[in-house]
Amino acid sequence: MRNSIFKGSAAAFLFAASIFATSCGGNSKGNSQETANNGEELSGRISLSGAFALYPLAVKWAEDFQKLHPNVRIEVEGGGAGKGMTDALSGQVDFGMVSREVSEAEIQKGAVGFPVAKDAVVPTINEKNPLYAEIVKRGITAEQAKKIWIDGSIKTWGEFVGNSETTTISVFTRSDACGAAETFAKWFGKHQEDLGGDGVYGDPGVANAVQKNVNSLGLNNIGYVYDNNTKEPLPGIRVLPIDVNENGQIDPEEDFYASKDSLTKAIADGKFPSPPARDLYLVSNGVPTNPVVVAFLKYVLTEGQQVNDGVGYVSISQDKIDAALLKLDSSH
Repeated sequence: MRNSIFKGSAAAFLFAASIFATSCGGNSKGNSQETANNGEELSGRISLSGAFALYPLAVKWAEDFQKLHPNVRIEVEGGGAGKGMTDALSGQVDFGMVSREVSEAEIQKGAVGFPVAKDAVVPTINEKNPLYAEIVKRGITAEQAKKIWIDGSIKTWGEFVGNSETTTISVFTRSDACGAAETFAKWFGKHQEDLGGDGVYGDPGVANAVQKNVNSLGLNNIGYVYDNNTKEPLPGIRVLPIDVNENGQIDPEEDFYASKDSLTKAIADGKFPSPPARDLYLVSNGVPTNPVVVAFLKYVLTEGQQVNDGVGYVSISQDKIDAALLKLDSSH
């Protein structure tokens, strides 16, 4: 049974729920205003909520789109992929930000997913762990991750690296319904609800827990491990490299974690396993028809892809972009 901690400080990690891409109000789909079909400048409001993984990129898209169209106001709110999907299906927002595949059950309810970026979920450790050098030299396999988060058969750092160290691994997971934990669990054939460990709300919460505990092991979207400006690792937290070929060590071709740029290149090149690499989606309730909303989504799928790399994300493949645009145009 997963424990849930840090609830008292959850508000500190709800920054995405209170920081918007614009200071203008309005947070529901009903606030969107359709522009006239007579060539006038776009105007209206667009709302997004959901995955912490997609939040930084969505804010950048919103800022850039509003510069192109000053009469459009876009609100971006975090809260996790589960919130994004719920808000989209209930009509509370124009787009839910979802960091996992859209399920068949959600599609039956009207969910339409548009892939807009790609990133990855990574295991994370504290850089001051006494065994840090040995841990990152060996890396982690999917089977080891399963034994830590699922079976509990690996409990100490000594059991992990193969020595007599008896310090218990402080395992963290997500307490909120999220794409990160679901995608991470999928790496070793499980689901988020199967994960053990102390549950912490949100990506910022898990990152903070790992930074504060030298014996910690967590899971994070890469945007919460690296500085989005310098692309260097954030203080106190590091990626635990994945031993892809499972030979008990991180080979040179598996060692691409020094910067966010090198990791995202590895994801784009297919060197990082998928899962836990995954597509990120904007999800709507039915194919959008509001001209303002359609224009924003088309921007994201075209010019907006050019900013993905700069914010630390991988662009979607052209075939997926073409399919998404065809889906969008077919409704008009």
